[in-house]
Amino acid sequence: MTDLQRPATRAGVVLRGRTVVPGVVTGEALVSPETISGWGGIDPATGTIIEARHPLAGVCFTGKILVFPGAKGSSGWSGFFQTTRLLGTAPIGMVFAVTTTKAALGAVVTRVPALADLDADPVAVLRTGDRIRLDATAGVVEQLDRPDRTALTDTTAGEDR
Repeated sequence: MTDLQRPATRAGVVLRGRTVVPGVVTGEALVSPETISGWGGIDPATGTIIEARHPLAGVCFTGKILVFPGAKGSSGWSGFFQTTRLLGTAPIGMVFAVTTTKAALGAVVTRVPALADLDADPVAVLRTGDRIRLDATAGVVEQLDRPDRTALTDTTAGEDR
């Protein structure tokens, strides 16, 4: 793919928040518009959201930075996310809008950089697919680029890119 065929990007959003677990990671955001249930809401073996009525049901969070409003359900939430770490299916970072004991403990036992209580709602500002840098040590999450959602057409091949 040539530079002329690459989708345009937009970047520049910077959010500041409170460190839950220090560390730095860069990756793709997976943004959940709703809280996530740990016990019965995720499959730790695959890193997939399995909660039937959840908007991201069937979506895998493995290797992504999980951006979500917070945790819901029982205190078993953290145990399920710890299991994702043990099985190698965990997200690489977490950004949650509101600190709860479930979400904070889940981030600690998952041992991934985590940030909460940001100066703007990360669920409203970030989108799935955004490439972000989470520097939880400094308390910053930065949107590096946002792929353009409109498909470009390669007129020579007649394929969407």
